[in-house]
Amino acid sequence: MTPPPISNTMDPALRTVVESLSRRGLSDTVLAAAIAAAERTGRPLRTVLVDDQIVTEFELASAVADAYGLDAVELSTFAIEPAAMKRLPLALARRHHMLPIAATDTTITVAVSDPGDVLALDDVRAATGLIVRPVVTSRDEITKLLDRYTRESTDLDEAAAQAHSDDAPGVADTLSATSNDDAPVVRFVNSLLERAISNRASDIHLEPSEHELRIRLRIDGVLHEVDSVPRGIQSALISRLKIMSGLDITERRVPQNGRISMDVNGRGVDLRAATLPTVWGEKVVLRILDTGGIDLELRKLGFTDYNYERFSASFRKPHGMVLVTGPTGSGKSTTLYATLGEIARPEVNVITVEDPVEYRMPGINQVQVNVKAGLTFAAVLPAILRSDPDIVLIGEIRDPTTAQLGIEAALTGHLVLSTLHTNDAPSAMTRLVEMGVEPFLVGSSLDCVLAQRLARRLCEWCKEAYVPTEQEILGSRWPIEDLGAPPQLWRAIGCRSCGDTGYRGRLAVNEVMPVTEEIERLAVKNAPATEVAKVALAEGMVKLRDDGLRKTALGLTTLEEILRVTV
Repeated sequence: MTPPPISNTMDPALRTVVESLSRRGLSDTVLAAAIAAAERTGRPLRTVLVDDQIVTEFELASAVADAYGLDAVELSTFAIEPAAMKRLPLALARRHHMLPIAATDTTITVAVSDPGDVLALDDVRAATGLIVRPVVTSRDEITKLLDRYTRESTDLDEAAAQAHSDDAPGVADTLSATSNDDAPVVRFVNSLLERAISNRASDIHLEPSEHELRIRLRIDGVLHEVDSVPRGIQSALISRLKIMSGLDITERRVPQNGRISMDVNGRGVDLRAATLPTVWGEKVVLRILDTGGIDLELRKLGFTDYNYERFSASFRKPHGMVLVTGPTGSGKSTTLYATLGEIARPEVNVITVEDPVEYRMPGINQVQVNVKAGLTFAAVLPAILRSDPDIVLIGEIRDPTTAQLGIEAALTGHLVLSTLHTNDAPSAMTRLVEMGVEPFLVGSSLDCVLAQRLARRLCEWCKEAYVPTEQEILGSRWPIEDLGAPPQLWRAIGCRSCGDTGYRGRLAVNEVMPVTEEIERLAVKNAPATEVAKVALAEGMVKLRDDGLRKTALGLTTLEEILRVTV
């Protein structure tokens, strides 16, 4: 190989970058050709390396980070803290082409493409009074985000100026209602929605307060504050979202629900909107329903082989009721859709009734509940049963009529899938009886109950093994008699791949309770949930927490996560 011709006159930092690229496996012959091209054309070597596709932007940033002994970050996967953006004036960030991404009481972390610019770092130190911690990223990523923040800041300033320019009531709502794509509020809302979807958020929260409107994103089940906007444009912003959702912008006293459909990077995304009146104005929550970001394969949702076999044995039967239980946001709908994906075939008729239809699936008849038109669960179920279904999915059993109709459908030769809000699997039987279903009908129709929670999945790139203390094991109620004391567990560290959180994605923690003859007898006697749980455990049911602890032993999540989501 021809060694790269590093001359004594080459900038020492650039020389270190070249050496780093060589250590990372880049051919010395290729490096030599790039250096020659830079000298021949007068272009900077970094430009030659990227423009000629010798390395990617991030590969070059990683080499620069190595040269300076710093960390490299990929901003597209990093959750940037709004507090950091507020610490450093945007004009100063643009002048030095850097981006503040995190801050504490004493330090501020800034992403730079040229960590050798000590004057820029000194300016940040002087402007903030904080210790500056630089990290390296690609120049293009910094440019893209600075442009977005500048655009959003300009949009907010323009919207505020327009709102203050006319004191007539309803001006802000009129601004937001415009169909002009160049309106500042319209541009800001579109940017916010695109940012949330690109960050893998499941929900967007817009929360009014006395002085501002706080914006938070739920990513992997945890809320992160990403922005705040002046209270003066709160009405315009919320009205714009209500118009996009098909809601009444003049009604602010009662909750409303709607839906938004939009195209992001060539992919269709639906958002479910819900408003809630508060003392400071309407709170809006947008649930992002992005099937492109979800793997609807049942085995990939986090099932152990043992629980998968127990659960699949129930939904592959020709009739009976299968329930998925858990709190809001525990992945019940996703599990049901993945279940449908395994059993829906051209030779069977599948009909769903949902409120709302969250994911559109080909080959399946999906019915959207419309309460205003009288199309409720209770009203549409008899019509569905007259449509010759083989499999019926009921989005949620929420009232006695729906429960009774679902039970009857299961007893008349249909496979019924639905969800129910209970804390564990054994409680589902008690809940159905409390809703007015006869105990003997519950026992004879119910075939399986799956209780579920979602825990954050450890990032595979940065998770770290450690030996747990005896106190940790005792505090977690680790099932030592079944699993033995764990020789090691894993902890979250944080890296560029996971946005420095230590987690990326989520997995399901399950509790599967098939309804056996003994459990059916208990249901007929209307036995309490505690008695049902004892029998289910004796018959092999793995409790939610125990299933989660098994997944910590496999290195899929952390002990802290399982203790957070289970009881």
